[in-house]
Amino acid sequence: MAIEIKAPTFPESVADGTVATWHKKPGDAVKRDELIVDIETDKVVLEVLATADGVLGAIVKNEGDTVLSDEVLGSIAEGAAAAAPAAAAAPAAAAAAPAAEGEDDPIAAPAARKLAEENGINIASVAGTGKGGRVTKEDVVAAVAAKKAAPAAAPAKAAAPAAAAPVFAAGDRVEKRVPMTRLRAKVAERLVEAQSNMAMLTTFNEVDMTEVMALRSKYKDLFEKSHNGVRLGFMSFFVKAATEALKRFPAVNASIDGSDIVYHGYADIGVAVSSDRGLVVPVLRNAELMSLAEIEGGIATFGKKARDGKLSMEEMTGGTFTITNGGTFGSMMSTPIVNPPQAAILGMHNILQRPMAINGQVVIRPMMYLALSYDHRLIDGKEAVTFLVTIKNLLEDPARLLLDI
Repeated sequence: MAIEIKAPTFPESVADGTVATWHKKPGDAVKRDELIVDIETDKVVLEVLATADGVLGAIVKNEGDTVLSDEVLGSIAEGAAAAAPAAAAAPAAAAAAPAAEGEDDPIAAPAARKLAEENGINIASVAGTGKGGRVTKEDVVAAVAAKKAAPAAAPAKAAAPAAAAPVFAAGDRVEKRVPMTRLRAKVAERLVEAQSNMAMLTTFNEVDMTEVMALRSKYKDLFEKSHNGVRLGFMSFFVKAATEALKRFPAVNASIDGSDIVYHGYADIGVAVSSDRGLVVPVLRNAELMSLAEIEGGIATFGKKARDGKLSMEEMTGGTFTITNGGTFGSMMSTPIVNPPQAAILGMHNILQRPMAINGQVVIRPMMYLALSYDHRLIDGKEAVTFLVTIKNLLEDPARLLLDI
């Protein structure tokens, strides 16, 4: 009985997907819950698993084809999985079994047989050139030479795909054209949309990271031990500071829907994560209720899922405010682009030791530039600047996060 392989049911925000990779070929045995095909959407890669044991039948949608929600991709011939390997094993068993005397046993000289055995050559596979098709010693010598030459030729065949990804050397005028992934195309579309449809501005400030770094240095080992291996990083401090600032400036946590302003009574913080497929932004739900350990644990989980391509659609949708950290790659300053329909995004950057004037003295402090890009249609300049100053003050005196001041 044939069982249909269908695309997943896409949420309303996802119109269609693209067949990214078939992990099986027609005729291959499959087991229940085994990965068969990947469907790429503009947000995540969805895995389609086998719903029964069997053999993969005809493929309806090939790699690169566009598929709709619940559309048929192919089929599985149920219950044929055991039969297929058995059938495939039969010829191998027949080849491995020694030929019975008098049954297609080639005529070969004793010296030829001995030489074939010593070199692991099946005498039946050697074409005889002697009288009456007799296999001579020279025939076996030629077969041995051909066998030794085969491994040398294999690397050349295996290296062929590398030609699709040329190495650009100095002076080469080589071009390589590859299709843009759906994720990259969607990111590009949304970035252009944001710049075209928003009155986007960016305000900057700098934060002295001395106190946060001292706190982290003092408690990071105890923190990790107390929270089952969760490491204390800087991002959790920024998320906590952002959620506190969002409470004080609700317009920064709002969004525009037509002619309405939607104010959110919760802080779903998107955390930009780099992956092999491009930039993804999973969301920490109700981050205002999370502890530092919960924030760090959530971010670590997102990072691993992003690297493995395991982020779910639910983890990638929504968000009322976004934080991106270009400092992990050494960025000194940038102007992040707002992720619509959100109204603002906070950009973190590299921490550098710089001379600062403090109380009339020049001292060296670990400083970070902060950037807040915002939609000026919704957020006034005063609100944006004061919001960023609030984050700066909370980070320069972390006790304020505990005292709510």
